[in-house]
Amino acid sequence: MTLTKYYEQWHTRKDYPYIGYGHRILPGEKLRYPITEKEADSILRSDLLKNCAMFRKYGADSLLLACISYNCGCASLLGNKKKPKSTILKKLEAGNRNILGDLLKFCHYNGKRHPYIQRRRWMEYLLLFER
Repeated sequence: MTLTKYYEQWHTRKDYPYIGYGHRILPGEKLRYPITEKEADSILRSDLLKNCAMFRKYGADSLLLACISYNCGCASLLGNKKKPKSTILKKLEAGNRNILGDLLKFCHYNGKRHPYIQRRRWMEYLLLFER
């Protein structure tokens, strides 16, 4: 959670529809600016738990996948009608744990590679990937 907080930073009213540590305000949510750090921690914890539950079948790797999906969205990993399932999930399902190269590809924003996001992926890999 500390890693996500560090890289997401604090979102204020100017970052709408994001609040706290990168939580996207969903329709029907009654979140208002400003929020306390305690509230933001609670929201982040809840979001990560929901994402972990989505990737539960990946066991110890579910936290790494939850952190990636918190930043990139679940569809970027799970796929949808427009996108295929990510190579990370395909490899993990096949028992191939050599995912670092694929993980570092999740570092683009608006179509451009960002070294800051690539550093984040590297740190997530080092801290969260079970060997």
